[in-house]
Amino acid sequence: MLSWMSITASAGYAAAKATEWSVTNALRLALAEQGTQGTALHVSYLATDMAANVTAPKSDRAAVARATLDGVEAGLHEVPADDVRKEVQAAPAVGTEALYPQPAGRPALI
Repeated sequence: MLSWMSITASAGYAAAKATEWSVTNALRLALAEQGTQGTALHVSYLATDMAANVTAPKSDRAAVARATLDGVEAGLHEVPADDVRKEVQAAPAVGTEALYPQPAGRPALI
């Protein structure tokens, strides 16, 4: 989800994720010329050691793995692994205010 939005505590990480998403799209195009499928996985918090201290809900690793394999089999360009990712990715279509409601006094998405 940090490919599409930033949070103060992880601004550098979010910038890296946005860059990775752009590189993924470029590689997908380049590899398509040789018939290679490129599928990106997008997930918010995953139940791993890296997110052990995060109190927000986390996606189940096995469920994400199944969704990933199903997405690859279906030929998807991107696999939406959880509802948070879907909500965050959809927000820019209605404006950045949806991603960053805090200046208007509304609660943050994450």
